[in-house]
Amino acid sequence: MVADVERPLAALDLTLYEVANALGPKKGRPEEGRALAKLIVKRCREGILTVDSDLIESALEIAAEHELTAYDAAYVAAARRQGWTLVSSDIADLVSRGLAVAPDAANYP
Repeated sequence: MVADVERPLAALDLTLYEVANALGPKKGRPEEGRALAKLIVKRCREGILTVDSDLIESALEIAAEHELTAYDAAYVAAARRQGWTLVSSDIADLVSRGLAVAPDAANYP
């Protein structure tokens, strides 16, 4: 998705930390984590949403309603606020509950 420059892309700022963490400390590939985070920033341009107090409040409500972590609920809250389609590989917590779509099911304009 990040490499497909023909399609619009936006992200919550937490995404950059998640990508860096997944490839850096967890996989031992910090250079790839840095490169992918930079690519996300480049592709999203002004489409990176920063967490604020209203988003945290929404995330906490969603977390309580759906028994999610506040972290996962923040992505749902961001997508709802912006009218985005949330694309996630978190099948158990997000996709199976109808809160996101899997990458292979994402429908782009």
